[in-house]
Amino acid sequence: MTTAAPPTEASASTPAAEELRAWLRLAHARGLRPLALRLLLAAFGGPCEVLTKSFASLAQVAGPGAAEAVLGPPAEIEGTPFGRYIEGALAWAAEPGNRILTLADSDYPQALLNMPDPPALLYAKGRLERLQARAVAIVGSRHATPQGLEDARRFAHALSGAGLAVISGLALGIDAAAHRGALGSAAGTVAVIGTGADLVYPAAHRGLAHEIARDGAILSEWPLGTPARSANFPQRNRLIAGLSGGVLIVEAAMRSGSLITARLANEMGRDVFALPGSIHAPLAQGCHRLIKQGAKLVETPEEILEEFGFPTPATAAASRSTAPQPVSASWASARLPSESQPGEQTARVLAALGHAPATLEILAARTQFDGAALQGMLLQLEMSGHVAPLPGGRYMAVGRP
Repeated sequence: MTTAAPPTEASASTPAAEELRAWLRLAHARGLRPLALRLLLAAFGGPCEVLTKSFASLAQVAGPGAAEAVLGPPAEIEGTPFGRYIEGALAWAAEPGNRILTLADSDYPQALLNMPDPPALLYAKGRLERLQARAVAIVGSRHATPQGLEDARRFAHALSGAGLAVISGLALGIDAAAHRGALGSAAGTVAVIGTGADLVYPAAHRGLAHEIARDGAILSEWPLGTPARSANFPQRNRLIAGLSGGVLIVEAAMRSGSLITARLANEMGRDVFALPGSIHAPLAQGCHRLIKQGAKLVETPEEILEEFGFPTPATAAASRSTAPQPVSASWASARLPSESQPGEQTARVLAALGHAPATLEILAARTQFDGAALQGMLLQLEMSGHVAPLPGGRYMAVGRP
């Protein structure tokens, strides 16, 4: 963790700084559960008052374990003595764009207050107004397919553009695609992370994190300097669910962490949406399981917007998957097919392609066409908007006659 500058004399002595020190002391007191802290705050009025009470008074309200946590010696945080950590945290919060939000702050996300155990304290970077917007979470596999990444980006762009902030976890795969799709749109994006707010995980997303901090917000309940630990991410998922009015699962295997987010959202009374996929695709199995359990099957962003009560353009659904693909200069003089609908042979190729991406070799085996003829028909289907090429020499159907 970067060593923070020492606090100024003013910041060290103001009542607001003293109250924030008390919040930090209680929020990071080892063994003090959020519910117990809320009971103490309700009983005694504020964090400074809680710290002045006797063991007996504290134990009467929240139990002896909570009293011991409040009055016991503060533990180190990530190897840093507690007093030095507090001064470093205050210095971090004084930097432009950084805030430490407590339950008493008006900028604390209102959606989290509906949780049974909202964090007493949050570390935030970026535009705090993003934390108050109506929001939908988009999560899924770290090892997403090209189609899954495109779906996450497209849904995020449409939903954020319509006014729903997009919440995700800054992970590889679907999370990153969702954040990128929402950047620059009306409602923006919020990244809820499983490390300290002064760290970026994975490191490859450092640039993305800077973009989110500029256009959206980054949120963490973990102390500064907390590294990535597997045990932190289920708790991170709880905040993703809590901030959102609904959760969309784009791709998920049967044991995906995204299913934890979906379960937590369901327990909090949030809507759960899932994109269907091929029955042969491992990353569709988790989504299909959710749909069997009652998640809402969605195929377009407009369906989610309707669930949230947003008006949708009448033409949006008709144009969602048939938008023309960019054509490079080398294809500009290619001869277009004489008809917009596939002919008998190209329709045969389209039927062989089915609903899952396939390679040229697979299609040749299914259709018995030779390579040259098959490539010509795939080009016709691509030019007419029925097929799109994918990385790795695969093709995917994007429209149906």
